Parts: sequence; C-alpha cells; structure tokens
Amino acid sequence: MKNQNVFRIFSKYVSLNILGQMAYSCYTLADTFFVSAKLGANGLTALNLAFPVFCLINGTGLMLGIGGGTKYSICKSRNENRQANRTFTNSVYLAVIFAALFAFAGLFFSETIAGLLGADSTVFEMTNTYLKVMMLFTPAFITNNLLQCFVRNDGKPSLAMAAMISGSLSNVALDYIFIFPLDMGIFGAIFATGLAPVISIAVLSPYFITGKNKFVLVKSAPCKKVFGGILSSGISAFLTEAASGVVMFLFNFIILHISGNVGIAAFSIITVISLVVVAMYTGLSQGIQPIYGCGSSPL
Repeated sequence: MKNQNVFRIFSKYVSLNILGQMAYSCYTLADTFFVSAKLGANGLTALNLAFPVFCLINGTGLMLGIGGGTKYSICKSRNENRQANRTFTNSVYLAVIFAALFAFAGLFFSETIAGLLGADSTVFEMTNTYLKVMMLFTPAFITNNLLQCFVRNDGKPSLAMAAMISGSLSNVALDYIFIFPLDMGIFGAIFATGLAPVISIAVLSPYFITGKNKFVLVKSAPCKKVFGGILSSGISAFLTEAASGVVMFLFNFIILHISGNVGIAAFSIITVISLVVVAMYTGLSQGIQPIYGCGSSPL
C-alpha cells in the first residue's frame, strides 16, 4: 500500500509538472513562429542572439525557486515552521537582489550586451529591443519561478501547472495580437513574453489572497547561512540552464562566421524544438523535488 501511495504521488507531481513545463516551452515556440512569419530571418536572428540571456534569467529563477523550495520542504517535514518561513523570506530577498541586477543591466547595458552577443548592424536594433524589454521584465520571470516552486512544495502541483499553462497560452494569444493586428514588431513579441509570467502570478494570487498558503513572509533579517543553503541546493538548476545559454552563444558565434544571420535563423528553429524535449526532463526533475524533500506529500 505504501509503495502504491508513493507511485500515485510520484505520478501526480511528475505528470503535472511535465505538462506545465511543456506548456512553458511554448514561450519560445510562439515567439519563433510569429516572429518568423512577420519579421523573417532577421527577426529570428535577433531572437536567437538574445536567448542566452533568457537562459540566465530563467536559470536564476529556477535556482532560487528549487533551492528555496527544497529547503522549505525539508523544514516543513521536520515541523520547523519558523525556519521554513525564514527560508521563503530569504528566497524573496535573493529574488529582489538578482531581479534588480538584471533589470539594471538591461536598462543601462543592453546595447553593450547585444554587441557582445554578436548582433551586427542589420539586427542590432531588434536584438537590443528584445534584450532590454526582457531584462526589465526579470522581476516577473524570477517571481513567477519562485512562487510556482513554493506552491508546488506546498502540496499544490495542479495549481502550479495551471499557472504555467495559463501564462504560456496567454503568450501565444498576445504574440499574435501584438505582432499582427497591432504591428508592434519585435517589441510586441517580447512584450507578450514578458506579460506571460505576470498572468501566471495572477493565476496563483487567489491562493495567497484566500490564505491557503502555508508559507508566508516573516520578520527576518537577510541571513548568509540561509542564502548559502538556498543557492547550494538550487545551483544545479542554474548550471543546467546557464550551460544551455553558453552552448547557444558558442553555436551562434560559430554559425555567424560560417553563414551569417541566415544560419542563425535556421539554427533558431532547431533550438526551439530541442527546448520542448528538454522541458520533459526538466519537468521530471522538478516534479520529483517536492517528494524528495518530503515537504507536504503524505508519504
């Protein structure tokens, strides 16, 4: 009976999270489809050149969410409720710090970053616009990752999945509206992507408004020891995403010197297909995490 119970819980958490991650991968799929239809090869090149930065942003959010969620789950399993809430509070502190750094870099250094990523004169403006808006939306991306991980560790994987799917579907719809009827170009593509995590957070918000959440902010000064525990537990998630960004950057660099922007545009299509495959394994690993931490699962 116990083994059956473990398998049932495993199936629930993993299947829901894989489905959510598959929907999350639609962020880039939607951008690629609509940008290619409206802006052609140059639009795809700008999108792909900027994507390594998105990997860093997403990796940071996963690091804080998974790292904080793991520590929170362990504390709850030990009935250390005060420490569990301190973990959430310190995760929020870290989220504010990293979000501010990314937003600051996007506001003042997006042109420099676009140049370093390989954008030439034909795609520089589009790459810069995509980067700047994306990095200014970093607080939403990181907050979304953080809250989804904690909600999942709070025993609500279905709600986390609903939030992910809602954000992804809204991104597809807004991509079409902003790029075609409103003719907002590359700005419309990234603006739709930036609004998607805001919508996901809105889907999660009733859970907090009604007071169903077991994790809350508490009066606690930032603690280096707690910071270290969160970062060390989540660093593997960050390295996985960062490695993807580095590999993509290197491929972009090589392809630019072989076949230019058209080569990058072709490579971007392969990239988004690979993201769907990777999403399945990401969903598996994130779905196992709350069970492994023994937070709220009735094992």
